[in-house]
Amino acid sequence: MKITKKKISNLTKCYAIALLTVGGQERILVAAEKHDPCLLFDLEGNQVDQVWDEPGGVMTMVQVPGHDGQFLATHQFYSPNDSKEARIVVVTRKGQGQWDVQTLVDLPHVHRFDILTRNGVHYLIACALKSGHDYKEDWTKPGAVYAAVLPDDLSAFNGDNQLELTCIKDNMLKNHGYTRCVEDGVVTAIISADSGVYQFIPPASADGGWTINPLIGEAASDAVYLDLDGDGEKELGVLSPFHGDVISIWKKKDGAFSKVWQFEKPAEFTHAIYGGDLCGKPAFVVGHRKGERNLMAITFDGSGYQVEVIDRDCGPANVFHFVRDGVDVILATNREIDEVAMYTLEEE
Repeated sequence: MKITKKKISNLTKCYAIALLTVGGQERILVAAEKHDPCLLFDLEGNQVDQVWDEPGGVMTMVQVPGHDGQFLATHQFYSPNDSKEARIVVVTRKGQGQWDVQTLVDLPHVHRFDILTRNGVHYLIACALKSGHDYKEDWTKPGAVYAAVLPDDLSAFNGDNQLELTCIKDNMLKNHGYTRCVEDGVVTAIISADSGVYQFIPPASADGGWTINPLIGEAASDAVYLDLDGDGEKELGVLSPFHGDVISIWKKKDGAFSKVWQFEKPAEFTHAIYGGDLCGKPAFVVGHRKGERNLMAITFDGSGYQVEVIDRDCGPANVFHFVRDGVDVILATNREIDEVAMYTLEEE
């Protein structure tokens, strides 16, 4: 691939990324893990607004469907050891430089969340990394996955009137990983924890229940679910264990997944992840935050899995893929060097 890198910002401990429609135009949100701003960029990487100065602690941001300039975000998740005050907020644009922030729901240790839509109903799914701790690195209190029907109008929610959540799966130790996957036309959630990787399928109607399918039982930090080798059946690209150093691919055989490929050397603190099309073929993009701190793309060339380094010594926390004028772009929050970077990728 021909790769062109453009640094668009120096944002301390940059972390979360999302697309947001503002005034009918697609924009890019980037927010920080610590007490730092949330910035808004155009698709070329030019800063066009600042959403807030602090508090930060932003792990996830997602646009509210059908609402221009409105999104949900986590606040005050500063680390696994400093996330008791974490919550999900509703952010609404009122004008240039004017953004209203209200609490949607207090959810200690909430790390990832999303809005999934099925048959016209919007569902909030939220993942708490743990349920509490008594001391640093205390992992004795497993997290859980929560859900709720998300009303179309969120204007009534605030710190005193919060959205009610229902626990749909508990005992999720180190409940860290989240990606989307479309299965039979339904947008589903791939959630990774110490007990394995699961697919969460939203209800067919607002009064229905969630379907939870275990995929593998190995401890995982993150995973993507896509057809990498083109045989018509999805594989799992897995980062393991929690914040671990193993990158692997799992394939289903006789109804069960087994590991068919593993990256040849340790990739310390695997974290950034994307699975989807890249330059016309399926790709599994991974970044790790210690050691060589590389950003890599893994593809299948007909005979085996190939690894191409997109960037070196950058330490990405998250990556986000979009297409601009027919060209693939990866945006990375290179947290370990406080750099927000835009990579344009084209076939050579």
